[in-house]
Amino acid sequence: MSAIQTEDCILCREDGGRLVWRSEGWRLVHAGEAAFPGFYRLICNRHVAEWSDLAAEERQHAMEAVTLVEKLLREHLQPTKINLATLGNVVPHLHWHVIARFDWDSHFPNPVWGAALRDSPAPNIRAVEQVLPVLEQALANELEAHFKAGESHG
Repeated sequence: MSAIQTEDCILCREDGGRLVWRSEGWRLVHAGEAAFPGFYRLICNRHVAEWSDLAAEERQHAMEAVTLVEKLLREHLQPTKINLATLGNVVPHLHWHVIARFDWDSHFPNPVWGAALRDSPAPNIRAVEQVLPVLEQALANELEAHFKAGESHG
């Protein structure tokens, strides 16, 4: 377990998507997956590979942040379902995928990493993309408040 950044880890070297918000310990990025406009990643800023590498208090605080992201995606995008995942098989750097899924998306109901079942309708994607600036401002504001509150209790 390493608490430092490593040069061979892409999530240590790069943001991992379009940066929406960053604190000392975590960052939220938009993944930039064309067929999945509501795909975000909450990424630990230090290099840890596994969830259990975090202290219990860190896990609790991070899980509340994942929940906050999920709630705001539901509120702003009204998706059919939210997918949560932390895999790290390809990039063993702790990060959570929080993905708004729609019954019209190219892979639904299958995972986003599987084979496409159809094309995602461009008008539907554009409609979601139009909401993202307001959603992302809300995400940044709420995450900032959440992590500042955590710092004052820790």
